[in-house]
Formats: sequence, C-alpha cells, structure tokens
Amino acid sequence: MKTRIPRRPLHGVLLLDKPIGWTSNDALQKAKGLLRAEKAGHTGTLDPLASGLLPLCFGAATKFSQISLDADKAYRATVRLGERSSTGDGEGEITAGGPIDFDRAAVEAACTALSGAIEQLPPMHSALKKDGKALYQYARAGQTVERALRPVMIHRLDIVEWEDGCLVIDVVCSKGTYIRTLAADIGEALGCGAWLTALRRTGTGPMRIDQAVTLETLATLTEVEREARLLPPDALLTDWPALRLPDDEAGRFLSGLRRRVAQADAPAVRVYGPEPRAFLGSAHITAGELIADRLLSPLEVSAILA
Repeated sequence: MKTRIPRRPLHGVLLLDKPIGWTSNDALQKAKGLLRAEKAGHTGTLDPLASGLLPLCFGAATKFSQISLDADKAYRATVRLGERSSTGDGEGEITAGGPIDFDRAAVEAACTALSGAIEQLPPMHSALKKDGKALYQYARAGQTVERALRPVMIHRLDIVEWEDGCLVIDVVCSKGTYIRTLAADIGEALGCGAWLTALRRTGTGPMRIDQAVTLETLATLTEVEREARLLPPDALLTDWPALRLPDDEAGRFLSGLRRRVAQADAPAVRVYGPEPRAFLGSAHITAGELIADRLLSPLEVSAILA
C-alpha cells in the first residue's frame, strides 16, 4: 500500500517554468505534491506544446488567481514562413505555402499591421467551447463550426530574428490572444503562409520567466527550500496601488465593513494592516469609501505573517 503523504496549508504563488509536453494541470499536481500543499490552482492553461511561465496559487493566493488570468501576457514565438498547418502548429498537416520573396521591411509592415486593437477568429483546434463542446472536439470529428471574431489587443510585436524563413517574435498581448492565429495571420499578410513551431510564455502581468523555477529543480530542493520559492499572495497585485490601515481599521475591513478613506477613488487597490507584510485583501474606492472585494481570513493573515 502507498503511504499517504500528509498535506499542509500553504499560502503563496509559485512561478513555475512549465516544460513542453506537460498539461498545466499535470504541472500543477506535480508541484502541489512536492510542496505537500492542501489547496492549489493554476492561473490559466498553457498549451502542452508551449513552455514557460505558469503562476501557481496556493491557499489564500487562489482567491486572487483571476487577476493573473485577466492580466496581459508576454510570449516568444517561433514562426515558420512559407508553409501552412491545418492546426496552426506542429500537430497539424503541413502543406507548402507561397514563396518567401520579400525583405525585412515587408515583415515589419505585416507585424505593424497586426499590432494594436485587432480581431481574431478562434482556431478550430482550441479549447474554446461552443454549445458545451470544445472546438477541438468538433475539429477531430471533421466538423467546422461558425465562430465569431474576438477583439484582442497586441500591445507589442517585435521581430527578434528573421532568417531562412524562420521568424522569431516577442509578443505582449491581452488575455485570450491566440498566438497560433497571429502567426498564421502574419503568413497571410506576407502571402506565403506560416505556422507556429515553438511558443514560450515569458510574462504574466508583472511576473517574468526569469523568476520561475523548473519542476526538475524544484524536485531537487529540500522542503524548506521549496517553500522559500513561494511569493506572498499579494505578488499577483504588485502593480495595483497599496493602502495601509491602522490596526483598528484593519480589523473592521477584514469583517467586510466599508471604511471612509482619505484617498482618491480607484477601481482596484491592495490593502494592508499596520505591519509591512499584513496583506488583508483587495478592494476598490468609490466616493471616498473603501469597499472590500476579496478578503483573507484572520487565520490566513496570521499564517502569512508567521
């Protein structure tokens, strides 16, 4: 019989460098087991064919995972020009495209045209659902269903390298952007076709891949060293303005009561008690009132300060 591994309450964010070939949930479960954590969740699926930054939330941090889900993302993508893929990536049927008879200026023009506010048609080989079924389920059955164009924002699209039909780009974009579709659209704009050969997520909101740890490295660490890799739950909110409350006001805020504050209205703030690390939760300020959105429990606050 297998010995049951005892779990423990942990609160924080682990920045994981997910390897190629792993699903996001497989990576989450492996990290959760190595940390012996009771409660955990990831902040948005990263395709098994992609590698890179996957923030994992534990305990109290799971209350704020939606913030990371909604955040802008950064990617490094490798694109093969002059060919097309039925799925937009290496899993599909690869067919010949048009000639690569253009210069770098043409590639830059295509990237510029696809920057800013654009619309994308979700690929059939995606997890987006229609009538309760993922689009890839229809695609595997040989069906194509109608999809609506979706607005996305490409904040930056920079050429890193272009040589022998291989284009490497850095992309900063809004959530819900399909990089496979972006690659294919670049190919169509150039008249030669293109497909995504490699994808690595390099950023999510304020977090970057150079802060992340691999599963391989995590497995070699002691339990104390693994726990030390956890960032505090408020790491997901570091680009929000901070508000600190005195002890008596902090207690009232944790109970859900609205408080009058001498601070400008704001759609989102992170709230702290008098101690530097006493993160209490998220809130917004309307008409001079601090209104709680997501709160930690007193036990969670104490555990984080311990």
